[in-house]
Amino acid sequence: MIGARKTVYSVPDDQVTTTVDVGPWMDRKIAAVLAHRSEVQRGALPGVIANLPSATRQRLFATEWFIRHAPTVAPRAKTELTA
Repeated sequence: MIGARKTVYSVPDDQVTTTVDVGPWMDRKIAAVLAHRSEVQRGALPGVIANLPSATRQRLFATEWFIRHAPTVAPRAKTELTA
C-alpha cells in the first residue's frame, strides 16, 4: 500500500496484546499527519498517506496495535549507605 521503497517497522502478531479501534478519531489522526506540510511536499510517508484514497487510509489507519509490558516499579529510596 505504501510502496516498495518504504520500510515498515513491525513486530510479530503474537507479541501484540492490545488492539484499539481509532476509527472515530480518523479525521484528527490524518489531519495531524498531514500537518507536516514539508514532509507531504517532499513525498515522505505523510505525502504517501495524503495521496491514498480515503477508503484505503481508513483501512490502514483505523486500528492501532500495542504491546503491553509489565510495569516496572522503582526501588524504594535508601535511607542509609550499606555495603
